Amino acid sequence: MSTPVVTPAAPVAVEYPSSDGKPMAENDAQRLAMVYAMDVLATRFAEHEDVYVSGDLLIYYEEDNRRVSIAPDVFVVYGVAKRKRMTYLLWEEGKAPDFVLEVASPSTWREDEGAKRRVYERLGVREYYQYDPTGEHLGTQLKGARLAGGRYEAQEAGRSASGGPTLSSEVLELELSIDGAGELRFRDPETGQVLLSHREEHVRGNQERAHAERETARAAQEAAARRAADARATQEAAARRAADARAAQEAAARRVADARAEQEAERAEQEAAARSAAEARIAELLRDRGGRDRR
Repeated sequence: MSTPVVTPAAPVAVEYPSSDGKPMAENDAQRLAMVYAMDVLATRFAEHEDVYVSGDLLIYYEEDNRRVSIAPDVFVVYGVAKRKRMTYLLWEEGKAPDFVLEVASPSTWREDEGAKRRVYERLGVREYYQYDPTGEHLGTQLKGARLAGGRYEAQEAGRSASGGPTLSSEVLELELSIDGAGELRFRDPETGQVLLSHREEHVRGNQERAHAERETARAAQEAAARRAADARATQEAAARRAADARAAQEAAARRVADARAEQEAERAEQEAAARSAAEARIAELLRDRGGRDRR
């Protein structure tokens, strides 16, 4: 009797879930910080096809083990293709993230400080940053650690212009800081410009357009006021010229009247002189006649 040949079963491909059932964020402050960081970093590296920016994505780091994964709030990987992923399989991608940011929440900060930190350190994540919106859990709003000799070394924070902590990221070539409102910001140290999200850029664009429109309207009003002032000045100059012309006409009329009066006076004097002369001749004639009569 022959022994039956048993064909080995084909290995079953392991499926790696794209969700761990946990929410992206527990509160608005955590969600806004995550969205802001992913937005500005994706924009920062938009033209780099070998820089991948993501967040809240499950990273599986043990092949064939779907139970072992980690989901950084925000992470950046250099040297991998920029494409859409359902999960990040470390053995396929070939490298761990270079930069990780975790945003603390009441239920996650202890894990961020402990288990996650140890995993990131073991995987070789070069920089690990933590942002605590309230500062209640970490004792500060911003913490940073850089890998050195396989272990994380804490970075010493400086102070920003607003008085909040600031840290420099060698991986991103950016500065992380806390602004006056207590919110996380990324800043380009070369230009000094704070990186804005698309929403903030949109708001700023609207504000700049509104300001430009106000300036245009103000300039138009000022130009109209200048034109009105010029028109008034022209009208006033014309009125002055008309008044001067009337005054000149009146002065000319007075000169004509004065000349006429002088002529009349001179004629009257001449007539009076003529009458006087005539009267004198008549008187002389009468005297001559009277003398002849007496003779």
